[in-house]
Amino acid sequence: MSEGKQTNPESVDTLASSATPATPRSGRRAGGRSTGRSGGRAARVALRSAPLAEELRPVRPGLPGGRYTAMSEAEVKRIHEAALQALEEIGLSQAPPSGIEAMTRAGAILGEDGRLRFPRALVEDMLAKAARNITLHARDPKFDLQLSGKNVHFGTAGAAVHVVDFKTGNYRDSTAQDLYDAARLTQNLDNVHFFQRAMVCRDIEDNFEMDINTLYASCAGTKKHVGTSFSDPSHMEGAFELIHMLAGGEESWRARPFISNSNCFVVPPMKFAEESCLIMEHCIREGMPVLLLSAGQAGATAPAPIALAIVQAVAECLAGVVYVNSIKPGHPAIFGTWPFVSDLRTGAMSGGSAEQALLSAGCAQMHHFYGLPGGAVGGISDSKLPDMQAGWEQGITNTLAGLSGLNMVYESVGMHASLLGFCLESLVLGDDILGQVQRCVRGIDVTEDTVSIEAMKSVCLDGPGHYLGSDQTLKLMQTEYIYPVIGNRMSPKEWEAAQKPQLLDKAIERKNTILQKAGNQIDLEIDAAIRKAYRIYI
Repeated sequence: MSEGKQTNPESVDTLASSATPATPRSGRRAGGRSTGRSGGRAARVALRSAPLAEELRPVRPGLPGGRYTAMSEAEVKRIHEAALQALEEIGLSQAPPSGIEAMTRAGAILGEDGRLRFPRALVEDMLAKAARNITLHARDPKFDLQLSGKNVHFGTAGAAVHVVDFKTGNYRDSTAQDLYDAARLTQNLDNVHFFQRAMVCRDIEDNFEMDINTLYASCAGTKKHVGTSFSDPSHMEGAFELIHMLAGGEESWRARPFISNSNCFVVPPMKFAEESCLIMEHCIREGMPVLLLSAGQAGATAPAPIALAIVQAVAECLAGVVYVNSIKPGHPAIFGTWPFVSDLRTGAMSGGSAEQALLSAGCAQMHHFYGLPGGAVGGISDSKLPDMQAGWEQGITNTLAGLSGLNMVYESVGMHASLLGFCLESLVLGDDILGQVQRCVRGIDVTEDTVSIEAMKSVCLDGPGHYLGSDQTLKLMQTEYIYPVIGNRMSPKEWEAAQKPQLLDKAIERKNTILQKAGNQIDLEIDAAIRKAYRIYI
């Protein structure tokens, strides 16, 4: 069975072949009637080793969420009204001249204090023009992401400056090779749906070469959708030359743009980031989708009340909607409300907190209110290592984000030390977490078949008094249930007999197995041309 598939045939077959005292392992039911199943274990294992069709898998990209809401409908409208009021009365400062020209032409008002203010009618007009139901393309179409409704996708993101060296427990500077390895792992992890730049290539001193190698490492590692940032507007021409090479030409790129720009176009509170805005303008002209990212920190660069932190993030992203659509109406943009949390005792970031989970869930409701594709954070851990703290933080924040129907859950795997460190083993462990989260997102299937009592009659009136091995159980083993690839469900006796395998040892083993097999995802001729044109560090 290939790496990254959800089904573990040995674990699954335990259910089919296990027996209670009332069911002898000889294959005969209580009362001496044959089940007709003896000798079939190998065939069952072989059958379940085959990958399931996409539509039959228990979890898959884009499952609809939205079963959980952190706020009432009236509270959502109150957030909206407060955001509009902030845009009209406070506005944003420090837009570049090109942005001022575009937004004032559309109807924004430039005050004597240099701040752009946004009348309600302008915001509503631009919301009407904004892109909805967008597709984030991948180089392999099977990984395309459909951002519509409450479809949920999980992926990486961030700008960690360190990698957790799991052998020593120490933090070291992240490198281009680390980024490439993270992308290769993502390519082979079913529950990680996209790869956004997760680390900074700190082994590269030149910023242009760092931007180029970030693009290269990401695309060389995976054919899933890639998100990246650019450090300077002057780098854009060279970066898009590389992108066109990867795509096979500008026309092919514009037809299926497989890279998006994660753009911190604002510096909270309520200021535009001039250089990032210029980069965003260039990306819009080049046909690249943009993530409008507002990343204030509650209690520091955003208000301390959770509700008001959402208000500020929404106001800033609404300004981004005006910005984008005043340049090119309908350009694909993701409403990236990313408010973070401070531990108010110290001022330090707390990405794994319950408050963070509520912030992201509340932001998802605002995305749904506007009908816009949206993204926020989940899965960040404040723990320095993949330990129990990391597990509960990643599990809680990702679950609330998924249940809220957040289209894009960024930073959902691998991220530690409040975004300062990335761990490759944790990325692998996170794939199991996300599988369980998505099963929660999928919810309970209530249909005529699943509530029919015929199976109960068969077992209780005619059968052995349990459902192990029943036709219905076997039919649903793979399609209704998801099984961890690394997580351990052995009994203590089985665990001892297997020499007490440790979770992290299995994560290291799976990581190494994937990396040994995962090759470069760029065509050899294109790769050679790229290496001739640019200095590639991998």
